[in-house]
Amino acid sequence: MQKVCWPYFDPDFENLRERIYGPTCRVCIDNESMEDCTVIKVDSINEQGLLLEVVQVLTDMNLSISKSYISSDGGWNMDVFHVKDEHGNKIRDQRVIDYIQQAIDTTRETLSSSSSSSLKAKAKVYTNSTLLSSDHYNEHTAIEMTGTDRPGLFSEISAALADLHCNIVEAHAWSHNARLACVAYISDQRTDAPIEDLSRLATIEDHLTTVLQAKPTSGSQRATPPNQQEVKASDLQGGEGMTTNVERRLHQLMLSVRDFDEPASASASSLMMPMGLGPDRNGQNLRISIEEWNEKGYSVVNIKCKDRRRLMFDTVCTLTDMQYVIFHASACARGGYAYQEYFIRRIDGCALSTEGEKERVMKCLEAAIKRRVCEGFRLELCANKRIGLLSDITRVIRENGLAVVRADVETKGEKVVNAFYLKDISGNEVDMEFMERIKREMGPIMLPAKDETRRQSSREQPSTPFSSLGGFLKSRIE
Repeated sequence: MQKVCWPYFDPDFENLRERIYGPTCRVCIDNESMEDCTVIKVDSINEQGLLLEVVQVLTDMNLSISKSYISSDGGWNMDVFHVKDEHGNKIRDQRVIDYIQQAIDTTRETLSSSSSSSLKAKAKVYTNSTLLSSDHYNEHTAIEMTGTDRPGLFSEISAALADLHCNIVEAHAWSHNARLACVAYISDQRTDAPIEDLSRLATIEDHLTTVLQAKPTSGSQRATPPNQQEVKASDLQGGEGMTTNVERRLHQLMLSVRDFDEPASASASSLMMPMGLGPDRNGQNLRISIEEWNEKGYSVVNIKCKDRRRLMFDTVCTLTDMQYVIFHASACARGGYAYQEYFIRRIDGCALSTEGEKERVMKCLEAAIKRRVCEGFRLELCANKRIGLLSDITRVIRENGLAVVRADVETKGEKVVNAFYLKDISGNEVDMEFMERIKREMGPIMLPAKDETRRQSSREQPSTPFSSLGGFLKSRIE
């Protein structure tokens, strides 16, 4: 028998770097240094996208970041975050602390094991598209839709899926600057299983394409952006073993349909105001500027705006998905305002080179900050899970002259939790007397509903329930 010789590889060689320089990721959670917040320190080998993943972990835990310092020169990443829980206190629960540590460690391992092509696929943006996939934990079919927004569009999408015998398990929709982005997870109405039949998926795509391409009513003054109604189908891209956060995907989809461009009706009024300066539509000061630090080869992005939860996630997400690398950063909140500073370069190592590129970055950051802020009536309700529930709810909303500007729908066991931000289609403020008329029209509801009127500002305030509106959306939904 011929003897075969193989080269010898020391099994400890793979761990040599860690044995010399220490662990590739250290997470320290400190509750002793500061009196009013928990300090989270992350030291790791620097990789593109790692900062976003860490911020996403903290954001998903509903933690607010009051201060942060980021440095990633020399191939090593050092991040410090001052965080508080949703009640403004330190993180005391040891289970939460352990989870944060494990989640950040897992994020680092996932990024390390993924190839560069996988990371690029994760950040890929699809323009004006409806995307379908059946790999959301092998439980539901994921649908992504983008298009020109119009009053009642979310209701039409819900009705179309109900007509196609699809059950909407979860849905999230954002509307901004006359654009709509929606991510929904659906299942077969009869079996509650993922939809894998390619011909049926094609039918769903064609039907939704028709809905998205429908023309606005003749009375609408809203212009349709060019190529806004193109619809394509493809698999969701998430990298190997990685899933893209829904909110990040919504940011990507809104970026792909250029929601940073003002609608034609609003662009004329904004011509006199330099980009990123002055009050926004809600009267809140938003300032964005970009300067050059030629000695170090950085472009320095400065942001000042009203402070709110998830703000750092929105800005870091946008810069990352626009293929910019954050080398240094600092952020803090004072007096209800947030101040952020990012030292960035393009992914090719160069600073921003033209005024046009700087203006585009400022416009995209402004859109990322504004698109999450909703102004209007916030309605929260819980109901028993049943077929066609979302279609019925949104139909009643549409028939009463209200438009959904943001929606979050989630199934929890046998209950469906819905949260909608509503505005009057005519542009008027939704008053309580109007909601009382809707309540009398619809009669009693089977389950309690939580309704609140919120003049949403950039800083999220505790909601105040109005029990007098507990009868909203009732007999028409049953």
